[in-house]
Order: sequence, then C-alpha cells, then structure tokens
Amino acid sequence: MTENSPNQPGDLLDVSIVIPCLNEEKNIKDTLDAVTETMAELPFAYEILVVDDGSADATASIVLRYCETHPQLPITLHKNPRNRGFARSYVDAAFLTRGKYYRLVCGDNAEPKEALAAIFGNLGKADIVMPYHSQITGKPPLRRALSRGYTVLVNLFSGYNIAYYNGCAIHLRYNVMRWGPYSFGFGFQAELITRLLDEGASYLEIAVPNVHRQKEKGNSAINVKNFLSVGHTLLEILIRRVRRQVFKERK
Repeated sequence: MTENSPNQPGDLLDVSIVIPCLNEEKNIKDTLDAVTETMAELPFAYEILVVDDGSADATASIVLRYCETHPQLPITLHKNPRNRGFARSYVDAAFLTRGKYYRLVCGDNAEPKEALAAIFGNLGKADIVMPYHSQITGKPPLRRALSRGYTVLVNLFSGYNIAYYNGCAIHLRYNVMRWGPYSFGFGFQAELITRLLDEGASYLEIAVPNVHRQKEKGNSAINVKNFLSVGHTLLEILIRRVRRQVFKERK
C-alpha cells in the first residue's frame, strides 16, 4: 500500500470512496472532514467522489468550496443531471473511480471517525468487509425493529447468517461493476452482498458505532419506493436461493 499523496491519472489506488448526497448541505462538510481525517491516519492511497444526486440545496457549492480550500485532498464532485437514486449513484460511481476497493460513505455524517477507522483499517482482509452496528445513537425504536426484521428476512430468504446488510460494506470495485445490483432503493446492498456470497466471496464482519440522523421531510428512507425495493430484493434473493438448490440437486 502507498501513503496518501496526490495521485496522477492512471495510478491504481487502494480504495475509492463514493459519497452520494441528496440535500445534505448541513452534513456534507462534516462528512468530508471525518473521512479525510480518518484516511490521513491510514497507509492507503485513496480518492473521494462526491455524487450530488439532484440536490435542491447548497450541497454541491459546499463541496466545491471544500475542494477549493483543500486542494491537496483527492476529492472530486460529480453532479447527476437529475435524481437517479441511491443505488444508481452507487453503481455508476464505480465506473468513474479507480480504486482496487470501493466503499460508500453516506453524506449525512452518520459514521464517527472511530467507525470509519475500524472499517478502513480492515481494508484488504476479505473480499467484503461488512460493518454492523454495535451501538446506534438516536435511532427510534420503530426504525430499530424494521432494521432487525429486514435482516431476519434477508437471512431467511438467502440462507446466510449475516449480522447486518445495510452497513455500507467495502467491496472490490470490480465486483460492484460486475455484479452491480438492479434494485432502485436501499435493498441494493443486501442484493449485492448475497450475490457475492453466492459467488464464493470471502467476508469479514466488524462491529462499529453509528449515529442515526433524522432526515428532512421527503428525504426519509421510510417510503413506498424503498418498501417496493425491499420486496424486489427479497424476491430476487429467494429466486437465487431456489436456483442454487435446483442446480445443486442436478449435479
């Protein structure tokens, strides 16, 4: 691994970090501070791609100002021409970056530095490094119950026993490009992880703290679109499990 430094075009970086944002003007600066301060303490060459996914606030201008005041940091901004959604931004950004590994960091500054350090500190130890939340500050009981129920259903439908599917895992960037999920909402992470496990990927689970951020009205994860996404994900996972069993029986 190489030390942090400005990277020339064509260099292969250790990790690409994508930060999708939708109306995160209140949080994006703190998110960038947390990520860059964490990476400065680790021996990895990295890049950060902030994806502004059709924000109606000052998110993009804050990122541009941050880049101007921190020219030594490998941060770039990509603006989607319209809102494409979390999953689409995640997969598309994999084709715009050049790290061996790839990780999503949410733009709402939900991960404290100690969590980021624990996650990125395990870079390269498995094909998938999956964080799960040992402690979540400020998450309402209903959201906790929905999260636990979702994990139970994914494990039931997939046949795996993973602690948490929505913790923003580190992946090999090639795997994201090759096996990029088709889900259009928050179910995409479970779809990608179970697909890679089906393909024999190795994984490591680590416990990290997390902070729940209350989203602005209209930007909450609890909506019809995401419930449909979860349903699509669970159906896709179940179909793949049945297919695995059928082919296994025929061998």
